[in-house]
Amino acid sequence: MKTRIPSAALVLASLVLVVLNVAVFTHLYQPQTANLTVSFLDVGQGDAILIEGPTGIEMLIDGGKDRSVLRELPRVMGPLDRSIDVVVATHPDADHIGGLPGVLSRYSVGWFFEPGKEGESSMYESLVVAVDRERGIEEGMLRNGMRIHLGGGAYADILHPEENVAQLRETNDASIMMRVVYGETEFMLTGDAPSWVEDRVVRRYGSIIQSDVLKAGHHGSKTSTSPAFLAAVDPGVVVVSAGKDNSYGHPHQDVVARILESGATLVSTITEGTITFVSDGKEVVQK
Repeated sequence: MKTRIPSAALVLASLVLVVLNVAVFTHLYQPQTANLTVSFLDVGQGDAILIEGPTGIEMLIDGGKDRSVLRELPRVMGPLDRSIDVVVATHPDADHIGGLPGVLSRYSVGWFFEPGKEGESSMYESLVVAVDRERGIEEGMLRNGMRIHLGGGAYADILHPEENVAQLRETNDASIMMRVVYGETEFMLTGDAPSWVEDRVVRRYGSIIQSDVLKAGHHGSKTSTSPAFLAAVDPGVVVVSAGKDNSYGHPHQDVVARILESGATLVSTITEGTITFVSDGKEVVQK
């Protein structure tokens, strides 16, 4: 996939143009809700997040480990919606990309983004083949400092990774972290970024990364959601995306305790299934 990726500046400029075209044409006849919707999909032990901007632009972040994402997407998007404007693979681990080849085969996708860190699993190879097979899809790598416009004033700022992806040892270290903003509301999405990455982001941005909703890193693993990061984000709600009775022990009891001690509300796909939040730009409400 990486051989056809343009420069960061070209990716950003092209994406703005594509999003403008999408907003004008693809969603011309869709109702304008003036809301941002963020759904953490119930895909078992994995991650899949669907974001719909105020003008109807849709972005899927990760696709879980299997075809469960194809069960959940129509429930959130509606059965007749067969296009997704942007798909992001935060990193090449199987529990984040396993369902994406199925998404690419069933939905028309405008842009595919990844961090540029190659995976070693057969699922990664399947994703490479699936992306290369799609006609008309644009590809790019996301880097710190980029912004994806989601229409209606909503956007996603990329906080990680930086340009040193090739030097990172673990796939989790390259996880794309982004902060989705609409008006006065924010969502912090972390992939499987470990605590050293979180702390690096805190040193760079400080309290600027405060967000209403935080997706706990790495499914609530003890290697993520560090005290410093949790304090800087200062969320009202923390979401854990994990599978029931998973063999990893996610979410870790220390992380759960830390979240609750911070005063945040903890919700999980384990007990609630797909979790959807709606923002009108002033407040975030869980549906």
